[in-house]
Amino acid sequence: MSPFWSVDVRFFTLLGVFAALGLNSPALSAGGEPSGVSITKEAAAKQNATQWPHWRGPQQNGQTVETGLPTDLSLDGGNLRWRKPEYATRSTPVVMNGRVYIVCRAAPDTKQEGEKTVCLDAESGDLIWESVHNIYLSDSPAERVGWASVIGDPETDRVYVLGLGCTFQCLEGKTGKVVWEHSMLEEYGMLSTYGGRTNFPTLFEDMVIVSGVMTGWDQTAVPGHRFVAMDKNTGAAVWLASTRVRPEDTTYSTPVYTVLNGQAAMVFGAADGAVYALQPRTGKVIWKYQASPRGMNVAPLVDNGIVYMGHGEQNETDRTVLGAVFAFNGNVSGDITEDKLLWKVPKRTISRSSPVRVGNRIFFIDDGAALIGVNAQSGAIELEKKLGRIMFGSPVVAEGKLYVAENTGRLWVLEPTQDELKVVSQLKLNDRSEVFGSIAVANGRIYVPTSQALYCFGAADRKTDPNLQLPPTPEEPALTDKEIAHIQVCPVELLLQPGQRAKLQVRGYNKIGQYVRLVTEATVTADGGGLINDEHVFTAPDTAVGSAVMLQATFGELKSTARARVIPPLPWQFDFEDKKVPVQWIGMAYRHQPIELPTGGQGLVKISTIPRGTRSQGFIGLPKMHDYTVQAEVYALDTKNNVPTNKLPDMGIVNQRYTLALEGAQRLQIRSWVSLLEQRFAVTIPFEWQAKTWYVLKLRSETQEGKTILRGKVWKKGEPEPEAWTIEGEDLTPNVQGSPGLFGNSTDAEFYVDNVTVSSNQ
Repeated sequence: MSPFWSVDVRFFTLLGVFAALGLNSPALSAGGEPSGVSITKEAAAKQNATQWPHWRGPQQNGQTVETGLPTDLSLDGGNLRWRKPEYATRSTPVVMNGRVYIVCRAAPDTKQEGEKTVCLDAESGDLIWESVHNIYLSDSPAERVGWASVIGDPETDRVYVLGLGCTFQCLEGKTGKVVWEHSMLEEYGMLSTYGGRTNFPTLFEDMVIVSGVMTGWDQTAVPGHRFVAMDKNTGAAVWLASTRVRPEDTTYSTPVYTVLNGQAAMVFGAADGAVYALQPRTGKVIWKYQASPRGMNVAPLVDNGIVYMGHGEQNETDRTVLGAVFAFNGNVSGDITEDKLLWKVPKRTISRSSPVRVGNRIFFIDDGAALIGVNAQSGAIELEKKLGRIMFGSPVVAEGKLYVAENTGRLWVLEPTQDELKVVSQLKLNDRSEVFGSIAVANGRIYVPTSQALYCFGAADRKTDPNLQLPPTPEEPALTDKEIAHIQVCPVELLLQPGQRAKLQVRGYNKIGQYVRLVTEATVTADGGGLINDEHVFTAPDTAVGSAVMLQATFGELKSTARARVIPPLPWQFDFEDKKVPVQWIGMAYRHQPIELPTGGQGLVKISTIPRGTRSQGFIGLPKMHDYTVQAEVYALDTKNNVPTNKLPDMGIVNQRYTLALEGAQRLQIRSWVSLLEQRFAVTIPFEWQAKTWYVLKLRSETQEGKTILRGKVWKKGEPEPEAWTIEGEDLTPNVQGSPGLFGNSTDAEFYVDNVTVSSNQ
């Protein structure tokens, strides 16, 4: 069986514009046909060679075709154009249409702290606009805001950004206006861990593709590193694919798009330790090389069909050896075994910096900031130079020279010769800067992101050739094979209200993933309720507490399955007497299991046998919901796997992106951004409670006059509900919407959940 279960099961989400509870949208539709355009001619025609819309440049390889860039990056020699401390960032800048885009902290070290996408004038560094949003329900610290960079689309003049808390946005490039937005946390169960490794969005034709480790629903309930391809204009998901489930790590390897063996390919490193190539229009696997049992973080370099990459983890074939750089021919299919590698150099820990090519050498920078030049054909190390003590960013190549920013704030310009890495210039920034991103080059300017400021270098009298062209790239063949070898349903993941309609499409692709046509003659059926008419319009079934429908398209021997979650208006009540976790809940089924409760009846247990899943949260509604009340009954043990621990778990409920947590440390807390707590928003009080006793948790959210009021109660089940609220707080930088859900940490002991209800405040 393929490691991608979604080769035959595709997912498509079209949320529409949902009001208040997200339940008042018009009938949903699959939208227009995909463009099916060439990945090279169209893209090359729309991208100016002097722009930098991707963090690795317009060629996705760290190369610029610009000439005449300054090689002296001194602070006092006339090449420093501007320095902006207010836009310090860890993200790599992107530059498009005379504007610089970065992600950075908003109102740092204040109660208003959040995240913002910033647009600056590329010449002056002056602010054009900023788009600010809250970070919620995340363990990541504020210092890791901006881990992922913006991606720019020269065709539409829009930018796309995945935030630290998994907010994914499409913004107008000129104004910052939000075109569409997804909460990947609440809709897909994307994890936002302490490590903060959010992934870089990428663009391919009419799709924007984003990935992360996700714990979804039904087939996607088990954690996996998954890719979601969305229509770049609407945010509707075209396909979803998963690497091997239960990965050891998260990852931030950026996909690279190319043509391999005559077909469009998306090449990336995955959280399961493998390097993959997929068809970017369908998500089907082309090939896979298992490099390590741990997550891959480096972006691959693909040059003339050869894939160059490195990692800093255990090697799959010898787990006693850490790190390697390697190369293999990507013009193949199926599994790539170790003997198929062109070369491999072990014991080189390359887990952060992505490779570049200069002449006949591939240059890697290891985690300890040692730059090595490897012969592209043989793998022999021909050059090596120590640049500092630690490296996060990736080098940029201009006119055969390497521009590098080492983490401690030292900037290098190096020229590889036959025998050495010649130092052209170096500069030590004198402001305690740390560099986590990479250098960007655009229109004669060099942009350097640091923890203290955003720098712009460039000659005052620079001259940029407006006729610069990117070098030719491999092209797909013309569409001559019109035999349909793969179908996919669009929309293939639906979020509907009872009675709501959705117009479905069945799209047909040939064997190399080229779009052929709409398959209007396909048969589509519904399993789980609802109706589908002859024009492939689906009408969602009536339901009181929610349901799931599987939609299957059939065309000859080809099949494609879509899923619909049907969410009714409030109120909802779940008693689990059917011995099931509600199938439509996000991030719940894998980490909660139906069980007979110790006091009788049925409920859920938050299990403690999943090492990376004992602390988790899940969502049971819609991201657009607001002003409602969540209630649940919880019962804690002081044992783990029937072994006494003399410790208690943490148990909680989620409302509008706030958590009410009954903590084993004998506290009660309302919070939003876990890593900041009282600095951002939290209310904590002492609260004594005990094991083997049922408690009722209740949390109410109310948004008014620019603030959200949170009120919580806790009382023993069977006793009268207290009239007064146990804990209250006001967030003046409010989360104004969000899905209800459950939170729990069973690391120290397991606990049970029963009788979950959600009701409107009206």
